[in-house]
Amino acid sequence: MSDLKGKVAVVTGASRGIGKGIALGLGEAGATVYVTGRTVKEGTAPLPGTIGATAEEVTRLGGQGIAVQVDHAVDDQVIALFERVRQEQGGLDFLVNNVFKVPDLPVWSGDFWTHPVSIWDDMVGIGLRAHYIASHEAIPLMLGRPGGLIVNVSSRGGEGYTFSVAYGVGKAGVDRLAADMAVELREHDIACVSLWPSAVKTEFILEQVALGKAKIDPARAQSPLLSGRAVVALALDSERMKKTGQILKVADLKNEYGFKDLED
Repeated sequence: MSDLKGKVAVVTGASRGIGKGIALGLGEAGATVYVTGRTVKEGTAPLPGTIGATAEEVTRLGGQGIAVQVDHAVDDQVIALFERVRQEQGGLDFLVNNVFKVPDLPVWSGDFWTHPVSIWDDMVGIGLRAHYIASHEAIPLMLGRPGGLIVNVSSRGGEGYTFSVAYGVGKAGVDRLAADMAVELREHDIACVSLWPSAVKTEFILEQVALGKAKIDPARAQSPLLSGRAVVALALDSERMKKTGQILKVADLKNEYGFKDLED
């Protein structure tokens, strides 16, 4: 499948997890995908996966993967990323804001006043602020190109209490960011949505299951690639603007568009 051949995408935080799955989905569709993240060498992060490995797999699947090391907490690195896209591609069609930092001291429950304040900085300062900065730099490259799409990866934590106060505030902010950007982008024909995967068997979740810290059934969970196929379906939808500003669940999009997961 090469429906997105000639299209250019940036997927942030794509060394592993949902970001990697989205990059691979875009690769299946033939897109050129800039894969960003901090991990360039195996063994330097707590979990397996590198931006280079993701980019190579994007290319193997039929797209063109380009790995760019970016710390999304450093604005200058984000600005340099999009300047490189401008110079190499002349513009941008799709942005997927996925980057998210699991706190150095993972806190998924308990009382927020007992948590270090750094938990807020990790969840909101990177999980939310980085989405804003990337969008700020990406949109000038998207203006005037048909079929523009920005996807903010979020979760049900934006709707109700999940894990912790900082997590919920961060995800609610991601959802609101998509809704408000959609208002200002509508006249430019750029759709902006918030995407909610369900339980996803990422490397982190599988590790937590093995440690007995998560109760997700991997046999019933979504693969990260399913989110990628959801993004592709949205990108190919000529009526995507009808969904702009909305929260969209991957499971609902699967039913609507008919794409499949790996095990289907």
